Amino acid sequence: MADYLVIVESPAKAKTIERYLGKKYKVKASMGHIRDLPKSQMGVDVEDHYTPKYITIRGKGPVLKELKSAAKKVKKVYLAADPDREGEAIAWHLAHSLNIDENSDCRVVFNEITKDAIKDSFKHPRGINMDLVDAQQGRRILDRLVGYNISPLLWKKVKKGLSAGRVQSVAVKMIIDREREIENFEPEEYWSIDSIFAKGKETFDGYFYGIDGKKVKLSNQTEVEEVLRKLPEKMFNVDKVKKKERKRNPSLPFTTSSLQQEAARKLNFRARKTMMVAQQLYEGIDLGKKDGGITGLITYMRTDSTRLSETAKGEGREYITNKYGKEYLGQQQQKKNDEKAQDAHEAVRPTSAFRDPASLKSVLSRDQYRLYKLIWDRFIASMMAPAIMDTMTVHLGQNGVEFRANGSKIKFKGFMKVYIEGNDDNKKEEDKLLPEIEEGMQIEAQEIKPNQHFTQPPPRYTEARLVKTMEEKGIGRPSTYAPTLDTIQRRGYVTLDNKRFVPTELGEIVLQLVKEFFPEIIDLDFTVKMESDLDAVEEGQTNWVDIIDDFYKDFEKRLDKAEQEMEKIEIRDEPAGEDCEKCGHEMVIKMGRYGKFMACSNFPDCRNTKAILKEIGVPCPKCKKGNIVERKSKKRRTFYGCDQYPECDFLSWDKPIARPCPKCESTLVEKKAKKGTQIQCVSCDYKEEPQQ
Repeated sequence: MADYLVIVESPAKAKTIERYLGKKYKVKASMGHIRDLPKSQMGVDVEDHYTPKYITIRGKGPVLKELKSAAKKVKKVYLAADPDREGEAIAWHLAHSLNIDENSDCRVVFNEITKDAIKDSFKHPRGINMDLVDAQQGRRILDRLVGYNISPLLWKKVKKGLSAGRVQSVAVKMIIDREREIENFEPEEYWSIDSIFAKGKETFDGYFYGIDGKKVKLSNQTEVEEVLRKLPEKMFNVDKVKKKERKRNPSLPFTTSSLQQEAARKLNFRARKTMMVAQQLYEGIDLGKKDGGITGLITYMRTDSTRLSETAKGEGREYITNKYGKEYLGQQQQKKNDEKAQDAHEAVRPTSAFRDPASLKSVLSRDQYRLYKLIWDRFIASMMAPAIMDTMTVHLGQNGVEFRANGSKIKFKGFMKVYIEGNDDNKKEEDKLLPEIEEGMQIEAQEIKPNQHFTQPPPRYTEARLVKTMEEKGIGRPSTYAPTLDTIQRRGYVTLDNKRFVPTELGEIVLQLVKEFFPEIIDLDFTVKMESDLDAVEEGQTNWVDIIDDFYKDFEKRLDKAEQEMEKIEIRDEPAGEDCEKCGHEMVIKMGRYGKFMACSNFPDCRNTKAILKEIGVPCPKCKKGNIVERKSKKRRTFYGCDQYPECDFLSWDKPIARPCPKCESTLVEKKAKKGTQIQCVSCDYKEEPQQ
């Protein structure tokens, strides 16, 4: 019989922790929250200091009954939910339900699920931190007051199933504002002059810099022609050669936000997927009896800190020294914490530097391995020496016209031997070498080519860009980024087109109504201040009831006004241009959870629906009758199939192209390559050079 009961959130975590603690401890899982506000009503008594009405979550009765029964059989109960606001609130609800004194030393927290961290946490139990609980309660009640008051209005005035929340409304506004910027953008003409210079058999690229030592921007063709008239000769004089050594420092270890951004760039993971896989790595993977059984591989993944423990730094330095040598050992870059950062935990890092990704590949799924490798690489690289680059700039002149050529070479790889941070433009790191050139030399221009350009509008937000911008502006917190992006897509307010957010008509309608009647909800300053106020609650500096009351007084007046003045909006379905093959009525285009689809206008008498198919201009290589169309899987992954399905079952994850393989006459497809897109055959070894 166990002496102690430990309650954690998930069963996977329970097995690991029970093994670490030994026979005197029984570990059970609450499966997340066991109490919450009711779904069927507001659940907040506005007249009585915003007192919440908590109930046992539907379906959690048996779990709670089991926990109560287990608690009666032991000397002491420890509450070991996750180490954040949400986890503290779960522990508080459990204490309330199991009649545990919240001030007793019942709470244990750990940032990683390893034997040492678990055992150490039980040496330092504490009471429940009510400041953390109140910060979570304040957010939950605030969001309930907003959502459960505005959402019914939107249901009544627009359509059922809509919602409006503080953070999600601001995220939608950011996407719509960016769309307006793109629509209103007026491109401006500008020119560049590129050149190819030759020194003997070696060639290198150059570019027009300016005239008489001053940088010059070229706005039109006339200005370009004036420059070219000053270049009657092919030979340029080397006026100056500048050589210098430049250091490049490694990136800091991951926070929640930077992990989501980098996983999107390098692994093509959505924010939700990143957090799901990270949760699996945190809770534990079975490494086999020989290597310790179920073991947590990374620290807690909801954090805004880049801090590392001394133990972690010590392990990392030892690994780097042994693997790469002392010359590769650097100092971890220190970053002053942002005022908005809570810094409650360490950065996201591996629980052991000595568990390198290669050693775990056989026990991890493909997604787990790739994400773990990303986290491990970044952690190790953050403690490595800077990379050293030799750079060279050559100034070439003729009649006062100056061209320049830049070159660089990695002299010492440093951290780049392990990891290089990605970028949103997918630019690759590579040496750009120049031949040995000295001042006074004459260099021939083999080609001088003017190019016309037009400025481009700002890009639409990818998930990574949106998360980065939300973090920079102080909107939301590490735990809210992924759920927010998921919600605005499920509500149909935005869709993803080529992995970039595009607002829908519904999203614009809802935002306009919120903007008209509840402007504070989408006001950036208000949202940032509210996050700051909730942080102040967590730090014990203010009372959550005062924050809610200060907000609700004005909000209640706006609600009354909106109820009276908000007009009913009818969203008419767009004709699809074809009739229903089942009943003959007109088909219309509707907006669903996963984007637009066709449905019969005779609904509910006829429930016929069809996907909207996008043709790619390629005949089906299998049946020769149909055409290839772009489709979406249940997980929203793009694939290609025949429009004659189910008669023809042709399917390809890679995009087919219209011409056959010149070698075997089979199907050619486009595949992503490191340097762009590569065309290759599905049946033989035929490949073409990648295209940017």
